[in-house]
Amino acid sequence: MRNIFKHTVVAAVAVTVMGLASPSCAFGQVAAPSASAAASAPSSTDSEYLLGAGDVVRISVFQNPDLTLEVRVSENGVISYPLLGNLRIGGKSVGQAERLIADGLRNGNFVKQPQVSLLVLQVRGNQASVLGQVNRPGRFPIEVADMRMTDLLANAGGVAVTGADTVTLVGQRNGVPFRKQIDLPGLFRSSGREDDVRIENGDVLYVERAPMVYIYGEVQRPGPLRLERGMTVMQALAAGGGLTQRGTEKGLRVHRRAADGRMQIIQPSMDDTIADGDVVYVRESLF
Repeated sequence: MRNIFKHTVVAAVAVTVMGLASPSCAFGQVAAPSASAAASAPSSTDSEYLLGAGDVVRISVFQNPDLTLEVRVSENGVISYPLLGNLRIGGKSVGQAERLIADGLRNGNFVKQPQVSLLVLQVRGNQASVLGQVNRPGRFPIEVADMRMTDLLANAGGVAVTGADTVTLVGQRNGVPFRKQIDLPGLFRSSGREDDVRIENGDVLYVERAPMVYIYGEVQRPGPLRLERGMTVMQALAAGGGLTQRGTEKGLRVHRRAADGRMQIIQPSMDDTIADGDVVYVRESLF
């Protein structure tokens, strides 16, 4: 019995070492990853910043101060490094660039065991722009590869009070023009964050001006008014301070431009919703 048990354990260990997983294995099964799992697994550099043209980096080699260099990555992603000449580090992560330089120094017998350190001083190669109704419009560096639309919007100070709830992201994905409209309240109300798009170099995020309506006539505070979602005539009048003593609901009119450009005059009820660009007019009571 001892010999049989011993042979069984040895066979199981052999199967484990060789990585031959089988449903019939009684000990130490090793499941090889399926092709779909391997394809979906992110690479080690997915969350790392990739160096780009215009980035300023400082390269140093331990105990070799003469090999310290501060340099800007050229437009074609190349730097000139002592002893090694031109090296293409554009599109590589910091770790990959460090290994590239270390391998060159080692293979050229310049440094026996080089310990290379690369520090990104200025991020200029990967940037995205935020335009429109935000508090700080401009261009912002993409400092991590997994930067999302909400991160970029936060860098721009968020949506201004005059900004709309819907933003537009344009750019390129795999060489193809990309455009996506994102509903911000819907993004944060849902459990998933699928619309929180990953930002790539050259993307532009645009925040439009919020839709407006206009109320005038016999109201307390006539003028332009931000249109909230589903706003009714009653809510618009309430936001304008309500009717004056001379105003009347019977004289209420909404001027709305139709699709063909013509102006329509509508006599609404207080529960009717209003649309972007509507002009609400409150007439004076005759009695």
